[in-house]
Amino acid sequence: MAIREIVYTPDPVLRRKAHKVTVFDKETKTLIEDMIETLREAPGVGLAAPQVGISSRLIVIEYGEDEDENEDAPKKLYIVANPEFIKKSDEMVEGVEGCLSVPNLVGTVDRHEEVLIKGLNRNGQPIKIKAKGWLARIFQHEMDHLDGILYTDRANRIWQPSEGEAEAADV
Repeated sequence: MAIREIVYTPDPVLRRKAHKVTVFDKETKTLIEDMIETLREAPGVGLAAPQVGISSRLIVIEYGEDEDENEDAPKKLYIVANPEFIKKSDEMVEGVEGCLSVPNLVGTVDRHEEVLIKGLNRNGQPIKIKAKGWLARIFQHEMDHLDGILYTDRANRIWQPSEGEAEAADV
């Protein structure tokens, strides 16, 4: 396992539509473990393979619902290959986002309040995930990376944050 280098805009890999994951071999499992380690080191709550220079439809998310109130709250790890939206709520919510690949900026982005996602787990088995609130926002942000979309493309407003804002917004 290794920490991978996070790529920053304007690296072209961030603007490409990523390729489907078709094999779940040792190389894929190593990439997953490296992405988890890189995410934790960054630190962030989500990471897509294009952010480490790999054009694959693979995301890792680690988030705990009660994280804001209790840093020791358990976090749940999501590993999803080839994620697709099955359903998105009509209700949209504006929130502040940042990105490990777009340093020193944050922006307000409208996202669906709830999403239902299907994909494959780390072993290539089908999974479904229902997410709402901040977790739904994280999934939408990371899945955008797989299509070459950055949150800055969807943002209503972008600015350089104060120190507290930057920590609160990292998606």
